[in-house]
Amino acid sequence: MRTIEKVDTAKRAQIRRFIRIPFRLYKQHPQWVPPIRSDVALMLNRKKHPFYEHSTADFFIAVRDGQDIGRIAALENCNYNKHHDVRTAQFYLFDCEDDSEVAAALFQRVFEWAKERKLDTLVGPKGFSPFDGYGLLQEGFEHRQMMNMMNYNYPYYLRLVEEAGFEKEVDFVSHFVIPEDVQLPERLYRIAELAKKRHRLEVIRFNTKRELRQWAGKIGQTYNNAFVKNWEYVPLTEREISFVVDTIMLVANPKLIKIIAQDGDVVGFAFGWPDVSAAMQRCKGRLFPFGIIDLLLEMRRTSWISGNGVGILPEFQGRGGNALLYSEMEKTVGEFGFKYYEMTQIAETAVQMRKDLETLGGKPYKNHRVYKRPL
Repeated sequence: MRTIEKVDTAKRAQIRRFIRIPFRLYKQHPQWVPPIRSDVALMLNRKKHPFYEHSTADFFIAVRDGQDIGRIAALENCNYNKHHDVRTAQFYLFDCEDDSEVAAALFQRVFEWAKERKLDTLVGPKGFSPFDGYGLLQEGFEHRQMMNMMNYNYPYYLRLVEEAGFEKEVDFVSHFVIPEDVQLPERLYRIAELAKKRHRLEVIRFNTKRELRQWAGKIGQTYNNAFVKNWEYVPLTEREISFVVDTIMLVANPKLIKIIAQDGDVVGFAFGWPDVSAAMQRCKGRLFPFGIIDLLLEMRRTSWISGNGVGILPEFQGRGGNALLYSEMEKTVGEFGFKYYEMTQIAETAVQMRKDLETLGGKPYKNHRVYKRPL
């Protein structure tokens, strides 16, 4: 017998059940990177996660003969809907055995949840913030997931979602670069230097996390101004900016993060993240007692870097700002000797950035698809 149970987020045992499902489905899978269990638990914490200060979410588990076989989260991001003037619900944290009936039952429960709130469209996978990773993996199953900056799933997930009536909304493409095979044109460096002089731009570098934190508020505000035309854009609240900063500081190497400033104001940023996926696989979602040590050691060992969080204000994009960003990204990779570089999840709607990346040697190698369905 199959049932769909709503998770009581006040009960730790039910939260643990929800968290454990993908660990069983992907046990020993070589490309799946387990999430940090406490990070997932925080998504279900209505008192601590800043999402719940303006929006709502519920969580459901599919059970058959006493075993948890699937899960899904239903979200209403009120700030996103207000900004875009839409009535959209989101699904996220979808995991399921290869069973069309079970998947259909999970989605049906989310359909009902959304209709109760008078929402008219369901999109996903799409999480609690722009940093949760978008979509279902459609191409690149042979490549390891880049930490938890993106999702990994079995190919059959695509069929389950499409059988439930979903169609493509937007794709997010990740690009792969071997730095030693790429030589940026001299013209790009000249444009970058000219932009610095003409527009009074300076590159700010960091040596400590404390220095980085001092700029966190300004970086957050620039994020809110840089991506306003993106499909996925939603303005972050001050609490969400602070929450993101606290979360990313664990795996942040300040020396891999640069910002571009004009007269003390942030106008652009380029975030680089050492890939600690291998350590995350070894710690199986638990940071303590030894996972955190392995994570910090992997930051020194890894030969991969992820560029996730690269942008500049629109008024500088046609005035040499992009050239300055790319030249600084190249310097970062070269200074630290990374052998492989991934530009993680660039929306297909960011046409100019995708063209720039391919011109500079980036090769699309992973594709994640966000789906939608009218209700």
